[in-house]
Amino acid sequence: MKVARSDVTSRAPFDSAAKVEGGVANRLHALRSACRQIFGIPDYDRYLQHMESHHPGQPVLGAREFFNQAIDRKYSRNGPRCC
Repeated sequence: MKVARSDVTSRAPFDSAAKVEGGVANRLHALRSACRQIFGIPDYDRYLQHMESHHPGQPVLGAREFFNQAIDRKYSRNGPRCC
């Protein structure tokens, strides 16, 4: 079966546009993650990736528990402090 040239060329821009959008989304995600690290904001997605790669099979905190634990760790007197 022979494919008409117009069918092939009409799909090409959409395929490359999807790749560009995916690349932009990945870069935005990485930028958001970097900003969170710089400002000390806990990153739940990064935590999930860490748990999956380094501690498979162990229970994972829910988002609410993760953020509560991060706030407690940051503002409690027992946590690491510079002063």
